Amino acid sequence: MNRAGRRQELGAALASQDPYHAASLLTITTVSSRQSKPEPRLPQGSESSLQDSFGNEWSGVLKAWLDTQELAMAGYAGRAYESQAQLHGAFNQMFGSSTGNWLVPAMHAICKSTHRLAKAADKEINGGGGGGSTDQAKLQSAVTLLQESFSRTYNDRKEYNSDAPFGSDGSKKAGVLSIVNELFVIYFSLNTLRLCKNLVRPIEARKLHEKGTMGELVTYKYYTGRLSLFEDQYADAEQNLEYAFENCHVQAIKNKRVILRYLVPVKLYRGRLPSAALLQKYGLTEYGPLVDSMRKGDLRTFNDTLVRFQDKFIRQGTYLLLEKCKAICYRNLFKRIHFVVGKSQITLSHVANAFKGLGVPIDLDEIECILANLIFRGYVRGYIAHTKRVLVLSKREPFPVAAVIAK
Repeated sequence: MNRAGRRQELGAALASQDPYHAASLLTITTVSSRQSKPEPRLPQGSESSLQDSFGNEWSGVLKAWLDTQELAMAGYAGRAYESQAQLHGAFNQMFGSSTGNWLVPAMHAICKSTHRLAKAADKEINGGGGGGSTDQAKLQSAVTLLQESFSRTYNDRKEYNSDAPFGSDGSKKAGVLSIVNELFVIYFSLNTLRLCKNLVRPIEARKLHEKGTMGELVTYKYYTGRLSLFEDQYADAEQNLEYAFENCHVQAIKNKRVILRYLVPVKLYRGRLPSAALLQKYGLTEYGPLVDSMRKGDLRTFNDTLVRFQDKFIRQGTYLLLEKCKAICYRNLFKRIHFVVGKSQITLSHVANAFKGLGVPIDLDEIECILANLIFRGYVRGYIAHTKRVLVLSKREPFPVAAVIAK
């Protein structure tokens, strides 16, 4: 379709105030492969066909949109992003003065397209992503545009009714959660997690995180769960990630797998071991040996698995949390030693022999340090007789389950 046809189609969607048709037209799904395509010659000046009907602001949006479409189809990602940035800036200005919230889906489409084109432009600048360069200048500049979109929706004074359809009387706050989720994706890509709090605090103060489509709620809980995990707030992380997993669409297996990559380590740390069937179903076999070794107190297998998948766990940001799970492995190893010895007093030399048998030889001082930590955390009840090098266990529930499984 040529420029005139696209212009006419968008004009019809705006005239009828069809929120979803306008959004679909304003969406840039992909940047074509350039190959040998010549750079398109874009007309100069403004587009006047919508100016008379909708005002000067739509003329700027229309021209930038048409230019972006042509540049994206020709494979010029960098120029397409620059045109999209102009479109986004003009739309932000126009959106604030528009009536109702029928343009909220269009705002969502523009935010997603800006994000998508920024990534494509950075990839083009970095030579297709194969040269090792990781410059993300375009993605960083996209943040400013999306932050402005967030302000335009969040500061609307109309009362928000989440059950009301998009129309000329609705609140623009209906667009907040989707934009926040898009910013979360960018912040995590740029590793600027500190900026997430600037979004979480205001929307949770107004309870906007409880209103939206189920897809928006699931995405929000997923990212806030990951944020809590990195802040060592494991109870909140488990709650949010579990909500995301349980409410994710039953057929969205890939999304469920992504959620479990963070939910499983949190569960392990909090003493809840997933079943082998669950790990097999979602292709998370790397956690299988960790779960078995924690259950059995098999320290060698636990360490070997961490080393084997170290790079993967580090990329996911879960390595340090999984390293902390070693305390439960220690606890269960001491429990097995206690079962074998059959006494409440265990010499540390017996413990040292068990460690040596697992291929992890350590001295008695290190064993005392491990035991002191376990006793402090409540995983083991008892005390260490340092002069005699003996662990004295409580005769009543020396290995309390409640201490390991967090409430």
